[in-house]
Amino acid sequence: MKVNPEDAMRIGELAGATGVSRRLLRYYEEQGLLKPVRRPNGYREYSPSDVAAVRHIRALLAAGFPTAVIARLLDCVHDVDGRVVPSPCPAMVSELRRERDRVTEALDRLEASRRVLDSMLTSVLSRSA
Repeated sequence: MKVNPEDAMRIGELAGATGVSRRLLRYYEEQGLLKPVRRPNGYREYSPSDVAAVRHIRALLAAGFPTAVIARLLDCVHDVDGRVVPSPCPAMVSELRRERDRVTEALDRLEASRRVLDSMLTSVLSRSA
């Protein structure tokens, strides 16, 4: 995407506008989440839309999405009243279901671990009484 030179930001400016470190912004680029224009001198050039993209990335990360999934969903979210909300993209429903299943499986494993720990704790406490 071509960036209007008047609106272009360098990585430090994007970091300041988003509160995200330069290092993390570079990581987002490595993961394909941000696609800055590269100038001939190698500098990254960001647009104002990248500020929103970083906000969306942060919201999806906070929701527990891995970066690979975020890369597929990033175009399927937008802002409404300062909140990141999904758009009706074809991939959105299947990705959300897949992530919900992944989280449910993780919760099931944690519940099983807690039951084992509770049993062990009960056993240890009954012997020490």
